[in-house]
Amino acid sequence: MGFIMDGLDAEEYDRQYSDRELVRRILGYFRPEGRRMVLVACALLSTSLLNTGLPIFISQSIDRVAADPSQRNLILALLGTVMLGALAWVFNALRQWQSATAIGNVTLRLREDAMDAVLRRDLSFYDSIPSGKIVSRVNSDTQAFSAVVTLTTDLMSQFLLVVLLIGYLFTVNPRLTLILLLLAPVIIATALGFRHIARKTITQSRRVQAEVSAHIQETVSGIRIAKTFRQEGSVYEEFLGVNKRSYRINLISGYTFSSIFPLLGLLAGIGTTALVYFGILDAQAGEISAGTWFLFIQGMQMFWFPLTGIASFWSQFQLGLAAGERVFALIDDEPKVIQRNARVLPEIAGEICFERVDFRYTDKEQVLQDFSLTIQPGETLALVGHTGSGKSSIGKLIARFYEFQGGNIRIDGVDIRELDLHDYHTRLGLVTQTPFLFDGSVRDNIRYGRPDASDADVERSARMVGQGDWLKALPEGLDTAVGERGSALSMGQRQLVSLARVLLQDPSIFILDEATASVDPLTETLIQEGLDLVLAQRTSIVIAHRLSTIRHADRIIALRNGEIIEEGNHETLLAQGGHYAELYNTYFRHQSLEYIEAAGQLLNGVA
Repeated sequence: MGFIMDGLDAEEYDRQYSDRELVRRILGYFRPEGRRMVLVACALLSTSLLNTGLPIFISQSIDRVAADPSQRNLILALLGTVMLGALAWVFNALRQWQSATAIGNVTLRLREDAMDAVLRRDLSFYDSIPSGKIVSRVNSDTQAFSAVVTLTTDLMSQFLLVVLLIGYLFTVNPRLTLILLLLAPVIIATALGFRHIARKTITQSRRVQAEVSAHIQETVSGIRIAKTFRQEGSVYEEFLGVNKRSYRINLISGYTFSSIFPLLGLLAGIGTTALVYFGILDAQAGEISAGTWFLFIQGMQMFWFPLTGIASFWSQFQLGLAAGERVFALIDDEPKVIQRNARVLPEIAGEICFERVDFRYTDKEQVLQDFSLTIQPGETLALVGHTGSGKSSIGKLIARFYEFQGGNIRIDGVDIRELDLHDYHTRLGLVTQTPFLFDGSVRDNIRYGRPDASDADVERSARMVGQGDWLKALPEGLDTAVGERGSALSMGQRQLVSLARVLLQDPSIFILDEATASVDPLTETLIQEGLDLVLAQRTSIVIAHRLSTIRHADRIIALRNGEIIEEGNHETLLAQGGHYAELYNTYFRHQSLEYIEAAGQLLNGVA
């Protein structure tokens, strides 16, 4: 079976909990439902007493009617049976109503805690964990947990019924009661021994379900790319592989759980045969009455079903424990970005100091080593270099998205690890190469960073970008729906919305991460007009593939393998003829006005 389970290892943040610890955590979620659970317990006790009393009453009525078959005794037996049954139904309905409410509230809190944990994780968490697997834990695993808790309350009612019934049967006929109980330890021991296999099987089943969810989500998210490159067939083949593995693991899970019920049924059948045999002997000897014989037959039916249910419950219980374990692992995962304090700066001038910083994404991927850099307040700093030189990593560290392993980063002289991140991020503006827009209108997305902003403020920020000319291309202006991930807009329009969103936020520190690399020249011009407003009088870090966004920077830093090899302004670095000049001639020179004019003259001459 090992090859079937290959690739379903635990996530790096998974951990194992003992059953006792898991139960303790689960009970902790039920603590706020204390009063409701007391009512559930009272209703459960009342239901069990009534369900126990019903066969006892019927047994006594049979003996009474057998001794005196009068109409009065028959009517009393009928009315008593109806009343006990009706009361049992009422209390059972009350129990189920209250327990469903309590379990619903617990599941709500558990899912809220799981979602809160997802939102508190730093970006390094999402670098290695597919989003579909996270969705599976927040949604499917909490739902599975809810189903098993419901099963638990039902089994508690049946268990109490068995205890009360057996207690009464001992007073009637100890020998038959002992026969009834003879196989109970064997059944329970069988189920308890089975739970370890069930736990492992269920855990793998939950993991493969998460893998299927992750694959489907990734496929739907990238469907445009798949269709563009006509890869529908290969995508489907990949899905078939994942789905078949899911089928095989769920099949093993089904076989595992299906095997326990016939075994328990066989053991129960042996006990039933023994009870019937010795009961007939007692009846023939006149040691038990017809009512007592009915009571034991009825008790046998009432006993075996809850007992096998209680026994098999351990295997079902593993589903809830496995699901709870996965959710608690998500909740308990420690963030890698650790803040020592929650200091709020009244104002941020924008001085940023890297002091001998070491940073790596993984142990095998050193990005910055002993890196030092000071960015003055209000300075526009451009970072250039080949892919992997560390440009974007510097921006991510300033945004405090990742934890660095050595050195210090200071904002206005304060260790960045001392800041209140929520407050700090409200002073930080970030525009990336591929902006993310949420489903809604353009207006909603511009307002995203400042939910309290008025419509007038939103429109003012939108018109600050390219004097608002880009709004004319939107069918409904600011009320135009952007679609999922902004799919209804062009890449350039998404960038313009993203830039307007930053303008509305009015940040103290601005990071532009290759935001014009994928747009047309006209949109680049509109973006540049907006950038002139954003960059003015605030600290700005520009990571660019376009000459227009870096040539007017106050200072340009050329990076190679996480080290600063050159710095200066555009003209100075060109004159040095070093790495920046090489990058300029290779990547930037063709974007310059002089190059475009020269190319135009050459084409005219050829014509």
